[in-house]
Amino acid sequence: MNDELKQTQKGLQQRADGGWTETVLLYPGVELSYLTMQADSICAQRTAWRDGIEINYCKTGRIAWQMDGGDHIYLGPGNFAVRMIGSCRDATITLPTGLYEGLTLFVDLQKLFACPPEPLVDADGIEAVIRKNVCGRAFTSFQGNGHTETIFSGFYHQSEHLRLAYQKLKALELLLYLGQSGPFSRDQLTEYQSEQVEIIRKIHQQMVAHMEQKITIEELSRQYLINPTTLKETFKAVYGRSIAAHIKQHRMEQAAKLLRETDLSIAEIAQAVGYDSQSRFTAAFKSFFQVVPREYRK
Repeated sequence: MNDELKQTQKGLQQRADGGWTETVLLYPGVELSYLTMQADSICAQRTAWRDGIEINYCKTGRIAWQMDGGDHIYLGPGNFAVRMIGSCRDATITLPTGLYEGLTLFVDLQKLFACPPEPLVDADGIEAVIRKNVCGRAFTSFQGNGHTETIFSGFYHQSEHLRLAYQKLKALELLLYLGQSGPFSRDQLTEYQSEQVEIIRKIHQQMVAHMEQKITIEELSRQYLINPTTLKETFKAVYGRSIAAHIKQHRMEQAAKLLRETDLSIAEIAQAVGYDSQSRFTAAFKSFFQVVPREYRK
C-alpha cells in the first residue's frame, strides 16, 4: 500500500465524527469520498490540496453553503457543484432538511495531468478546458440532467469486485464531461441572497410552530414584504419542495407523533395540525402513510 493511500485512509479515520463514510484514492491526484451528514455532524472542509477542484454531488437530502458575501448556494438531489479547493474555506455549511448524503471528488489538476490516465491522454487540451470552464469562478452549482445522473449513479450500487473499476471509470467520465467545450451556463443554479434566505427561514419557523393555522402565500407575502413568486422559488430552493408539500410532511409527522404519544381524539389531532375536517385529515394521513390514523395508533 503506497504512502498516499495510507494517508487517505488515516484522514478518513480523523473525519469519522464529521460523517465521512469512505475515502478512496482512484488515481494520483484524484480522491473520492462518500459522505453522510446530519445536522449535528458538519465536516470541516478539506484544504490540503491547493491546485485543484472539488466536485460535490447531492444524492439525497440538501446541503447549503453561505458564502463570504452572504449569498447562499443550495444543492438538492441530483445537483452538483464545482469549486476551487480552498476557495470557500470560510463558508458556513448548513443542512436545511437535517440530512445530506452525497459524494465529493477531489482533483489535484497538476498532479493528475503530470501523468494522466490513458483516456485523458487522448483528450487533447482537456486540462485547459477544465480550467477555463471550472476555474473561472470560485464556486459554481449546476442542475443535474440525464447525462450527469448517469455518471453519478455509477458511483453507487456496484458489485464489490467491480466497484473500484466503476469508480475510476466514472471519475474519468465526469472529468471528460467537465472538459467539454463551451460553458454550462444553462444548467447553473441560482444563488440566493442572505436577506431572502433569512425571511424564508422565519416563514418556515412560523408555519411549523403554528401548524393549526392555515396561512396563505399571499398573507405571508404581505407580512414579510416579499414577492409571492420570490417566496415560492426561494422556499423551494432552501427546503427542496413547495411550501404546501413541505408543510404537509411536517403536519403528517406531527400527527403521527400525537397518535403515538397522546390520547387525543382523531378530531383533536386533525385540528392541531391544521385540518378542520376529520375526514379530510384521515384521507391526507392515509395518502401519506398508507394507513388510516386509527390503524396507525393501534
